[in-house]
Amino acid sequence: DFESVIDRRGLDSIAAEPPADHISRKGITLAPGIEDRIPMWVADMGFATCPAVQASVAKRLAHPCFGYFLPREEYFEAIQNWHERRFGLRPEKESIGYENGVLGALSSALRALLPPGGKVLLHSPAYIGFTHVLEDLGIEAVHSALKRDAAGIWRMDPDEMEALIRAHEIRLLIFCSPHNPTGRVWERAELEALMDLCRRYDLTVLSDEIWADLVLPGHTQIPTRSISGDAAGRTVTFCAPTKTFNLAGMVGSYHLIDDPALREKVRSIAQQTHYNHQNILSMYALLGAYSAEGEAWLGELLQVLQRNASLAYEWVRDRWQGVSAAMPQGTYMFYLDCQDWLKAHGCTLQELLRRGFRQGVDWQDGEPFLCPNSIRMNLALPTAQLEEALRRLSLVLEG
Repeated sequence: DFESVIDRRGLDSIAAEPPADHISRKGITLAPGIEDRIPMWVADMGFATCPAVQASVAKRLAHPCFGYFLPREEYFEAIQNWHERRFGLRPEKESIGYENGVLGALSSALRALLPPGGKVLLHSPAYIGFTHVLEDLGIEAVHSALKRDAAGIWRMDPDEMEALIRAHEIRLLIFCSPHNPTGRVWERAELEALMDLCRRYDLTVLSDEIWADLVLPGHTQIPTRSISGDAAGRTVTFCAPTKTFNLAGMVGSYHLIDDPALREKVRSIAQQTHYNHQNILSMYALLGAYSAEGEAWLGELLQVLQRNASLAYEWVRDRWQGVSAAMPQGTYMFYLDCQDWLKAHGCTLQELLRRGFRQGVDWQDGEPFLCPNSIRMNLALPTAQLEEALRRLSLVLEG
């Protein structure tokens, strides 16, 4: 069911009830005639999760004991089979390691692999989770800006990246594939050029591929580690069913590390913290998600996301003069460049955000992603609800 609007108020959802430090709409009253809020800020889908996930968890809940356990063999097989079916690359069981979350895994890997005083290269716009982890660890981030080409597609700048690597003696890259927040799905030639650059300067790559399943029709997700044998040996890949199946509250990610020496470095630091203890229900959630029924559900979801992405992109292109966006290729996030609109209307970004909040649309300040005058929007909601949100925002942006 991708059409029912689900009321999540009172049921532990920050998407529906954001805390004050997550979204700055405190004190803003709704405009006359607006009686509800449409959550479009945090990366949390407005759809019910896959029935196979609920069924798998419910079946395990029927047993009254939840003691200590080890991951079932089926857990590893489900991950192996999923990657083989979806991406044509079957990981070895030894390469799979449980992680409570991608950001915790990123933190462990940074502490394991980055030399003292080392800097990290990443692209901007940058996922705010990356920047927060780096700030918390006291690691300096060096940003290479993605640039939109003549067709509006976000592209890496290899020349700038190489100059930054040389200037800052970079040895570690945080890579987002597909890219959040721009929704870019990287092409093979781009990945080949990137990994050749990493080979020439001996960079380790931390590749966040949590969005890998959410690639829209017409595009293909290519795992970073699949580019070459050398790429496989220098890449730590982070994956999870949580974005795909809306399971963030269940907690449960995993890493794929092909090289034994690299694997040992990363795991040794994670083991020292003693934080990576899997929840038994998250294991069964993954088993349900990575089933044949889960894959069929995902196929239907991608059609809905494609419809919503096209609707939002065309609406912005045709109706919101001064606002621009690239058509998403993956994820369910939508990144708006509002610079020309703000200039034409003598308005600040914060004022524009407040006007949207007043219309009952909870959209997200895009500037913390390190791109000025931008807004991020979540398109994973029933299409009728998305249309209503766009209609409300048009009262602001077309006026």
